[in-house]
Amino acid sequence: MENIVLHKANTRGNANHGWLQSFHTFSFANYFNPERVRFGALRVLNDDTVAAGMGFGTHPHDNMEIISIPLEGDLEHQDSMGNKTVIKKGDIQVMSAGTGVRHSEYNKNADQEVKFLQIWVFPNKRNVAPRYDQITLNEDERHNVLQQVLSPNPDDEGVWINQDAWFHMGKFDAGVAKEYAFKKDGNGLYVFVLKGAVSVNDQALDTRDGLGIWNTDKVTITATSDAEFLLMEVPMEIE
Repeated sequence: MENIVLHKANTRGNANHGWLQSFHTFSFANYFNPERVRFGALRVLNDDTVAAGMGFGTHPHDNMEIISIPLEGDLEHQDSMGNKTVIKKGDIQVMSAGTGVRHSEYNKNADQEVKFLQIWVFPNKRNVAPRYDQITLNEDERHNVLQQVLSPNPDDEGVWINQDAWFHMGKFDAGVAKEYAFKKDGNGLYVFVLKGAVSVNDQALDTRDGLGIWNTDKVTITATSDAEFLLMEVPMEIE
């Protein structure tokens, strides 16, 4: 029998630092909810808005797969591996922190906000050599279809991470329905709605709602309005 957990948008943790407005689906920084520490290997799902010209100063990470998905504006990244890049809507960035990396992230523009998702996934290998990658996706390839944007396989579509995880994005017209078949036994699926409204099987979700589902091998996602969403399939057990 399938299990589900529903996280409505207005139940997320919230931190307003003035320059940063962050909504936390899972426990993060000063927000702690013992019932929302993680969803399987998915540890962090932060929905961040950074004011013009502001950002996160240099700080360390280790043994975490960190994925950034810009939604609006331009985010400038710099790290201890020597990368200095800008990511924008349509891009996806991945950093395998491994043995340790330091990085900073700033809003490149002085006249507009930047909005992005910051996602952390526990790796299945510890202490790997740190790695950085970013790619630009063709957003037309998610119109009424599920576009794979992340997998465990460097030769597959999208970026890759050290975990048996698959991410897809969809931009569906109202009324479009697609079946998603899980890639690996024992995995769960976390659905996060970016815009609009969808139903996952019979569960209705609105903008910025999240739904975790496991103990099943497929789900049906139906757009009940024009909608954009992110699917994150991850192992439910972490090693």
